[in-house]
Amino acid sequence: MGMNRRSHKGSPKGKGSHAGQPPAARRRAADADDKRERILRAAEALFDAQGYASTTIEQIARRLGVTKPFVYYYFRSKQEIFETLSWAPAVACFTSMDFAADDLRPAHLKVTEGLERLIRTTLEQHPAAFFVYRDPQAYRPEYIAMQKRLANHFYDRLCALLDEGRRDGMFEFNDTKVTALAACSLPGFLYHWYRPDGRLAPEALVQELAHLAWRVLGLRRKRRRATQ
Repeated sequence: MGMNRRSHKGSPKGKGSHAGQPPAARRRAADADDKRERILRAAEALFDAQGYASTTIEQIARRLGVTKPFVYYYFRSKQEIFETLSWAPAVACFTSMDFAADDLRPAHLKVTEGLERLIRTTLEQHPAAFFVYRDPQAYRPEYIAMQKRLANHFYDRLCALLDEGRRDGMFEFNDTKVTALAACSLPGFLYHWYRPDGRLAPEALVQELAHLAWRVLGLRRKRRRATQ
């Protein structure tokens, strides 16, 4: 699950598919996409190293060895670059509880898989996934509203699955929303302490945090028998 961390389709500005265009037009579009991606990667490294406020378009251009007009040709502002970088992790994380309509597995299996995907995606999208925690003041109100809709989408699905899993006797908790928020706070707090070169390899950390999240949900090994 999750989009590739190098993909920014579905961003606030967005990029359409180039299929169906003449070959020359496809090549020009692909070249433009590559240049946009180079700008994003350079900006991501600078935002990670010194934060939003201390990063300038001039620094991004200098890192790439280009001029400021080159950057402005592909992005209107530093804020647009920052929001584009932040949007891909938001979409990837907040769709981790989306499952196909014909997926008939029990709710508890979807929840456990979805939380594992959420944690793995958060790590894979480092450092851009953490920008929203580091510089929340940098975003436009319109962006915040879009992200809130995504978050509501995620929690609506998670809470529905939690309630279903509890009815099935596979979860034991009291308040559904509080439980959902508590379980998802584990990847949220990664911002405060995660380092890519830390003691645990990324996949080992995914498994460690996923099992802790499952404990928050009161996940059972066997279905609880219905009371008479």
